[in-house]
Amino acid sequence: MTFMLLLLLVGLLLSALFSGSETGFYRVTRVRLAVEALAGERMSQALLWLASRPTIFVATTLVGNNLANYVTSLAVVLASQHFFSDSSTMAAILAPIAISPFVFVFGELLPKNLFFDAPNRLLKRFAPPLLLCTCLFAPITLVLWIFSQLLQLLTRTSPQEVRLTLARRELAELLTEGHEAGILQPAQQSLAQALLFVAGQPVRNFASSTGRVVRATTTMKKSDVMRIAQRHARTLLPVEDTRDKRKLVGYLRMVDLYLDDSPALPTPKPMVELHDSQSCLSALRMLGQTEDALGHVIDGSGKTVGFVTGRELRMGLLRSQ
Repeated sequence: MTFMLLLLLVGLLLSALFSGSETGFYRVTRVRLAVEALAGERMSQALLWLASRPTIFVATTLVGNNLANYVTSLAVVLASQHFFSDSSTMAAILAPIAISPFVFVFGELLPKNLFFDAPNRLLKRFAPPLLLCTCLFAPITLVLWIFSQLLQLLTRTSPQEVRLTLARRELAELLTEGHEAGILQPAQQSLAQALLFVAGQPVRNFASSTGRVVRATTTMKKSDVMRIAQRHARTLLPVEDTRDKRKLVGYLRMVDLYLDDSPALPTPKPMVELHDSQSCLSALRMLGQTEDALGHVIDGSGKTVGFVTGRELRMGLLRSQ
């Protein structure tokens, strides 16, 4: 009897550990883990290492939950055979039904709720047994990891997009907590949320199409270029070389033409090439590093999709608030 109770208790504890830690893993604030890891906390460093490898963690919890279910089922079957030896068939059916609510409440529901309310504190407290099980289950999790890699090759999908989505959601929750605590003002929170919304969008969504952007040529007069720019309200104009099949050779900044007393056009500045699938935040960073140069948006084959400026990207960010 003592052995069966001990076996049942071990199964419940394992189920509670893996079910609760799985919820806590998706609720924990990775920014806080990173800060605590940099401060030298070993448990936070270990959890951060595990959080950066979600495949290993998921495989560990999968193996652990199956082990917990097997141990609990074994304890129930042994107890039913011990107390109901005359009607073992009926006991084998009724005993799991009778014990299921108890296992569900104390092995699944209660741990998940506790880890949901306090993920950072409970994960650090139960990190040692979780890391120990990660090491013990390593041979099995390695097989599951190889299987997941094969599925990834077959489906041609990468977990990177899922990780970025989770990270963006966690950062949004962190900003909300900062606003509730009084650290962030409403304007700061709205600007940060707008940045998160716009940052992942491709730059082609903000680029002006080729047909809508007027271009200058290397044979134009300076006065004509400035008149065209004023008419179309453009501060940066792409420049084509009419002697080389109208090839794009750069761009002209209207303020430079206005401040330059020379009647001739200056040498065009080089444009920044941006791929159409590149993120808005990455494009804004590249344009900022080149003094807000004109961005030349191209597709995979190198054809021109459109043009974009740093001001247009920033205005898109402000309009999304």
